[in-house]
Amino acid sequence: MSRIGSWSLHTIETGRFGLDGGAMFGIVPKPLWERRIPADEMNRIPLHARCLLLVDGDRCVLIDNGIGTKQDAKFNKIYAVDTTEMELDASLKAAGYHRDDVTDVILTHLHFDHCGGSTEYVGDRSEVAFRNAQFHVQRAHWDWAQEGNVREKASFLPENLEPLASSGQLNLIEGQYELLPGIELIPVDGHTRAMQLVRVHDSTSSLLYTADLLPTHAHLMPAWNMGYDLWPMTTIEEKGRLLQQAMDGGWQLYFEHDPTVGLCDVVMGAKGPEIANPRPLHEL
Repeated sequence: MSRIGSWSLHTIETGRFGLDGGAMFGIVPKPLWERRIPADEMNRIPLHARCLLLVDGDRCVLIDNGIGTKQDAKFNKIYAVDTTEMELDASLKAAGYHRDDVTDVILTHLHFDHCGGSTEYVGDRSEVAFRNAQFHVQRAHWDWAQEGNVREKASFLPENLEPLASSGQLNLIEGQYELLPGIELIPVDGHTRAMQLVRVHDSTSSLLYTADLLPTHAHLMPAWNMGYDLWPMTTIEEKGRLLQQAMDGGWQLYFEHDPTVGLCDVVMGAKGPEIANPRPLHEL
């Protein structure tokens, strides 16, 4: 079992999906990015929705929860959603837990591929899927999602957000914050307003859950950023700063979307930061 401090760590695979490779790599030419992650016939690259469960006694903390299973066939076809081999409840069960055991859900941000599992349809009504959990979101990000904008309209879905707003289970965080001993929330602003990364740490080791600041290992390159990023120059600055901290502090990186690399170290290479020692979580 993987541990950092008093927390045991469990990979929770919630499914696979696909997004346009050009959108995922922005200005990077396809002949370059396709060497790293090949695209399908619709130019989509394969992605995981790889979440993380942290357990300490009765405290059971889930970081993000994937797309969920409530979208229709058209949506699933567009985004190549596949939960036949990996699914949230099945992954929790394999780790020895049930969604009712979850006491806290940390949502890095409210795009559908990170928070869609927060709710489920009961009849024709969308309801909160984790009845015993508090949901922790940055206040600035929650407010940003409520305001709405043309760029993110297709990512902030009412069926994911409205049940949380009325649930009484929403805890809004302001800025960098130690949510629980050994669990630090770090807001960043390049991808969307006030996304939060999660650092799990003790006196000797740290793991950084990179969310969409570094969706895959290929995004460590300074200019390899997503077209989805609202403020790409901010992303470049944030990546540089956090990767330097990771190298200086020996932090491990945990990738939410990478199709092949779940966990790795980071070192300085000839062209900038690069991964080292890619491995599964149980080899933490």
